[in-house]
Order: sequence, then structure tokens, then C-alpha cells
Amino acid sequence: MRVAPPVVIDSSQKGMLEQWARSRSLPVRQVERARVVLLAAEGKSDLEIAASLRISNQKAARWRKRFLKLGLPGLEKDAPRPGRKPVIPAAVKRELIQKTIQSAPANATQWSTRSMAAEMGVSEATVRRIWNAHGLKPHLWTVSRSAKTDDS
Repeated sequence: MRVAPPVVIDSSQKGMLEQWARSRSLPVRQVERARVVLLAAEGKSDLEIAASLRISNQKAARWRKRFLKLGLPGLEKDAPRPGRKPVIPAAVKRELIQKTIQSAPANATQWSTRSMAAEMGVSEATVRRIWNAHGLKPHLWTVSRSAKTDDS
């Protein structure tokens, strides 16, 4: 059977953890994490902590390890997660921005979201999001004819 690493806390940490454990205004997750660490400091195993707090033993082990590694700040927030993968590749975004800045459509003086979307093969909303994210406003400026003829 695996033995969990012991948790040793000083008086200032214990005071802060007890305050968090009693709090009615902190997030419930933070209160639960404080209780896990306090019970671990009393020498209880992850299984005993899990049973008394009605959580999984993996969760008790996770917060014990996180506290040992990061201290009190490690209990305040969740670990960062990778997030969703971008649907539009970075190369497509760069090309769209490049075209917006350096060229103009054949039949107009500047790009519209619809014309750029048709040119790039993406949705109009995608073009709008990319332009907004990069502060591009093609309707407020036009590309000179010399830049247009260089690309053509």
C-alpha cells in the first residue's frame, strides 16, 4: 500500500487554512481544499480524508500534492488547462491579414468581410473576428493602386 507524503504546516499557514475552511464567502472549492490540507496535516490518509469530506481519494491526493509543491497559492486556483485547439490555422490568419493590408479585390477599392471570406474560403464571421482582434478596418483606408498591381 502506498503511503501519502506527510503534510507539515506552520502556525501562520494553519491559521490561514482554518480561516478558509470556516469561510462562507470564499468559493466552495477553496474551502474544500483547505479542509483536505488541514486533515492531511493531522496525519490522516487520503482514504480517511476522502471518506470524511465525501470526495474521491484521488482528489484528496491531488490537493495534498499541490499544497506540498506550491503552498497556499496552489490551493487558490485550478491548474491551467490547454483549452480548445484553434479551428482556423495560424497560417490562414496570417494570410488573411496580409491580404487585407497589402492588396485589394479586383472589383473594389477595399475588402469587405464577404469578399474576403469568399477569397479565403472561411466564414464572414471568421473574417470579422480576425479583423477585430487585429484592429483592422479596411473600410477606413484603401490600398494604393501600385500595391494592388504589384500583387496581381
